[in-house]
Amino acid sequence: MILVFLGPPGSGKGTQAKRFSADKRIPQLSTGDMLRKAIASGTELGKSAQEFMSKGSLVPDEVVIGLIRERIAESDCQSGFILDGFPRTIPQAQALDALLRGEGLQVQAAVLFEIADRVLVSRLTGRRTCLKCGAMYHVETMRPRKPDVCDQCSSQLVQREDDREDVILKRLAVYHDQTSPLENYYREKGILEPLDATQTPDTVYTSLRRLLSSG
Repeated sequence: MILVFLGPPGSGKGTQAKRFSADKRIPQLSTGDMLRKAIASGTELGKSAQEFMSKGSLVPDEVVIGLIRERIAESDCQSGFILDGFPRTIPQAQALDALLRGEGLQVQAAVLFEIADRVLVSRLTGRRTCLKCGAMYHVETMRPRKPDVCDQCSSQLVQREDDREDVILKRLAVYHDQTSPLENYYREKGILEPLDATQTPDTVYTSLRRLLSSG
């Protein structure tokens, strides 16, 4: 079972990937995690990635694909894996397909977490985070017992910089420009599976399991 989870920032794909990963006992592969691990381990690919990142440059696709090639060769990927946050562009998707083809593999489904921009903006701008313990709240759907005070450690809750509306709108613009074209890419392959991501996390997960068990 090889899956790609697609969706804009805040759509909940990472949360659902973690849950599905634990349920099916297949790893959730995050390119960010792989980059950090490779750099910390001092591998050749890690050193190459570090050179680009230290200059503030994007890590080239061939380096990321190399990391994925190494990662999927590990024993825990033999029953499948979930790619969360990759691919982000058509060239990345094509490179991923070529890599998998070389291993006799292919993506079974690309799950698209669908949610309107206005819902995302409301969802993300309403988030509040405890700087001390990391607990998350929402001004509408998950309020703390005391306004702006963490229930767990009584520290102050804040709005993170990347949860400001102007930042969110920029991230969404990048997503629509670079990543939305992947919808047609996977639709033409007949493996795009749209999923309503506006529901509660439990409802979304129930729909996800139903979708993938029937796919």
